[in-house]
Amino acid sequence: MSEKNSQQESPLAKTFDAQTIEPAIAELWDNANAFAAGAGHREGEESFTIVIPPPNVTGSLHIGHAFNNTLQDILVRFKRMQGKDVLWQPGMDHAGIATQMVVERQLMENQEPNRHALGRDNFIERIWQWKKQSGGLIFNQLRRLGASCDWSRERFTMDEGLSEAVLEVFISLYKEGLIYKDKRLVNWDPKLLTAISDLEVEQIETKGNLWHFKYPLEPGVSYRHPYILDNEGNKLSWRPSQGDPAGYEIRDYLTVATTRPETMLGDTGVAVHPDDPRYQDLVGKHVVLPLVERRIPIVADPYPDPEAGTGAVKMTPAHDFNDFDVGNRNNLRRINILTVDGNIHIKENDDFLEGLESTPELVDLISQLHGQDRFKARNIVLKMMETKGLLAKTENHTHMVPHGDRSGVPIEPFLTDQWYVNAEELAKPAIAAVREGRTSFVPKNWENTYFNWMENIQPWCISRQLWWGHQIPAWYGPDGQIFVEKSEREAQSAADAHYGKSVEINRDPDVLDTWFSSALWPFSTLGWPEKTPELARYYQTDVLITGFDIIFFWVARMMMAGLHFMKDEEGTPIEPFHTVYVHALVRDKNGAKMSKSKGNVVDPLELIDQYGADALRYTLANMAVQGGDVKLDPARVAGFRNFGTKLWNATRFAEITGVKYNSDFKPQDARLTINRWILAELSKSIEEITAKIESYRFNEAASAAYKFVWNSFCDWYLELLKPIFSGEDEDARAESQACAAYVLADIYKLLHPFMPFMTEELWQRTADREQLLCHAHWPTALDSDTEAADEINWLIELIGEIRSVRAEMGIKPSQVMALIITGADDKITKWIQMHANAIARLSRVEPVEIKESSPKGSAQIVIGKVNYFLPLEGIVDFVEERKRLEKELKKLDSEISRLDKKLGNERFVANAPERVVAEERQKLAGYQSQKEKMAVAHNRIKDMS
Repeated sequence: MSEKNSQQESPLAKTFDAQTIEPAIAELWDNANAFAAGAGHREGEESFTIVIPPPNVTGSLHIGHAFNNTLQDILVRFKRMQGKDVLWQPGMDHAGIATQMVVERQLMENQEPNRHALGRDNFIERIWQWKKQSGGLIFNQLRRLGASCDWSRERFTMDEGLSEAVLEVFISLYKEGLIYKDKRLVNWDPKLLTAISDLEVEQIETKGNLWHFKYPLEPGVSYRHPYILDNEGNKLSWRPSQGDPAGYEIRDYLTVATTRPETMLGDTGVAVHPDDPRYQDLVGKHVVLPLVERRIPIVADPYPDPEAGTGAVKMTPAHDFNDFDVGNRNNLRRINILTVDGNIHIKENDDFLEGLESTPELVDLISQLHGQDRFKARNIVLKMMETKGLLAKTENHTHMVPHGDRSGVPIEPFLTDQWYVNAEELAKPAIAAVREGRTSFVPKNWENTYFNWMENIQPWCISRQLWWGHQIPAWYGPDGQIFVEKSEREAQSAADAHYGKSVEINRDPDVLDTWFSSALWPFSTLGWPEKTPELARYYQTDVLITGFDIIFFWVARMMMAGLHFMKDEEGTPIEPFHTVYVHALVRDKNGAKMSKSKGNVVDPLELIDQYGADALRYTLANMAVQGGDVKLDPARVAGFRNFGTKLWNATRFAEITGVKYNSDFKPQDARLTINRWILAELSKSIEEITAKIESYRFNEAASAAYKFVWNSFCDWYLELLKPIFSGEDEDARAESQACAAYVLADIYKLLHPFMPFMTEELWQRTADREQLLCHAHWPTALDSDTEAADEINWLIELIGEIRSVRAEMGIKPSQVMALIITGADDKITKWIQMHANAIARLSRVEPVEIKESSPKGSAQIVIGKVNYFLPLEGIVDFVEERKRLEKELKKLDSEISRLDKKLGNERFVANAPERVVAEERQKLAGYQSQKEKMAVAHNRIKDMS
């Protein structure tokens, strides 16, 4: 403590040097093991647990991480100071695809053998080496942000304990029939050669084409096709909503449209709506698939929209998710015509060739298309269809095309054997837990999103064609029989028993979806399946703080896994958390999504380097409006650094004026009105900040703290104390010095969750304290002192109103003017006499007089039933000032009229970018606010001149 004592005795530096102090404070916390589970908790207090959304081992800190972890840390530090037994559990995700790509790229850059040449075991060993050397960079970056996790408990989804949990869950679910193999469509990445999750699919707007094909009806079949006429007499396809058609023509074909012509090779049907009158007589009949000459049925299904296109939709169940569902409902064949790398596969493809006659045309088709890249095949198919006269029309068409977010290539809906979880069954208790209020979402509207997805949940594909990850614990016998066990030895034993002899078995090469291990995160990190003390103490966790984009992928799956595997002593399922706080995106200052291509990415590490971690944290907290996106302007970070500077300077001023922490000071014994007032304001702020943090209104808590510190404490309290500090009344000075120190100490506590580095430094430097601020008791509110509050708040309001009038009238700060009061009762008279010097000093008014009547040519202020007059004769030229104000009002009216007209234009509001419309509305609000203030000043002048 000797070093700290000497540091505490030295005066504060002129400025807070974040680059020097923040690492020193972080070291102080580390040396004290300040964030270990339960550190600083009070005996008998309950636990409070948060599990960190595990960042990818390949990741580095981006602004979304900074936002998410700032909110978690605010809550964790707050609960720790309330004396709770806190665990903030850190850890990383093994990030299957991302990590494998990083190491494969490294091998390529180093001109080393690729993974196939290395072999699976050697390649995985290489990934572990990379993880040891380079993985987990993000944790050091989170420490720079001030994240107060129990770093000694860091977990990794591939470490031994979590791998044991994954095995236990997979095998249990398999033996319960809730995990199974099936042939279904998946998002297939033809470059990475693996199934990927929906979260790894990026929809990219693409300028393409919509091609309209004629599919001939089977011989002898035709129908009456209704049409309407345009203004020039041209025939257009009729739709049911258009009333009676103009006429009919006999057609022996159906027209269908597609953006992926190459997939027509796998078409096995055409669907029409059962209520579409055009096609009702065709249901059950067939078309002949062009080029292939396969007869495929016309089926009735609710999927086609009679008002879209021709109302007839080609069905490719093996290459489109919607078609797959229609195919299941109507017994359509599934014909996969692609290889895993996206090439056409129709030669020696039994599914494709089934039922087809070997004709010269089919042989030619196969020779031209087999083995071709899917996009080259597209052009060949189009040329063939055009040659046969079956390409009816080509339209330009901008649409969203799904791409692999890591490979950058268009993904394919692909029919393949994969492992699935029966998510529908597991979702039932997870839905009930939220419906019955055992787990709540904040904001509550996200519950609708959760229900919508969970109640329409599809089987969860959990297998990935990668090497890095948890290899599926399944082995296959000679005839394909599956043996799911914890080890190869156990699988071999089961296989030998099944066959009655020793047989060769082969392990499934696939690994599990990364989200499978992440779903177990709240309990696997605490030691499950072992019954550890940590599991008993810290599960159920309390709050999950997460972005809305992973409600489906992570939150829902944690709910399903937790409720299935975690039970209390009576066997009742336990939810993994009681609250899910969902935050929105961090966007750029104009509201646009950040992306490298736009060049608008804000790097949190650069902001920390420039302004310090506290400034960034306070900015993010202040902008964390429930349900609203964060529009981050780096200039705002600079502004909140100024807030930190304000607190630092206030502490320096206090130090210079003899303010020193006095443990004997009892706030309830304060006698000076100004001290009683600040203590009352402090109590109000404590109550408000506490309530706002507990209700996850982080922005409102940050704003309340800002307002109290900047306005009440710095601008008013310290300013009003200056005469006391320099006066002769030693008792008043001593009380005020002790009171100011007391309030400052509570300010450090209130601000600590938001800006931990500066507050910990000030806490250590302003008194000889053995306890770290992060373990100090959260402040409690005192009984309110309304008498003192009324008096000082009156004083503040009066000075504020005088300053406003001076600003409106353009009166120079150096100009001293009189203040005349009329209608003052005994209480106000007493207050005026008590605070005349403060009013004069802070408002630049002299003399301050109580009179029976008001002077002419005065600006009037009304507070309560008392009138306050500022004589303006000889100070303001009423005629010129009125002219100036009228000119300004005219300009403002013109701008308001222009913006009203612009924003009243429905086409502008509908077509302009959202951020542009928002900016214009903001401008309009600003002009309207200026006009209101100008109008008040103009009315004052008008009444005087």
